[in-house]
Amino acid sequence: MNGKRARLAERRQQLVALAAAQRASLAQDIEPWRARLALADRGVAAFQYVRRHPALMLGGALLLAVFRTRRTGKWLQRGWLAWQLGRKLRGFGCAASGQARHADKRC
Repeated sequence: MNGKRARLAERRQQLVALAAAQRASLAQDIEPWRARLALADRGVAAFQYVRRHPALMLGGALLLAVFRTRRTGKWLQRGWLAWQLGRKLRGFGCAASGQARHADKRC
């Protein structure tokens, strides 16, 4: 029995060392992406903030209408398409994770 415990302890030690090496390798591989991922996180946080405060969207649309009357239609169309795409992607994420959508359409 002691031989089996010794083999298990040795195997555990090898696995712990392997996991540490894999973590170090992953950290090194991800380092070039760190700045880009941080930027993406800030974008997601900004989007969530605006989503929680819909008056900001209305105010932005009004400012856009006042200052850029020629391009307003194009930007509003882009915003509408981006909003619809976001809703579809959120629904896709729910389906991919296997979670059912609730009555408020959130996962």
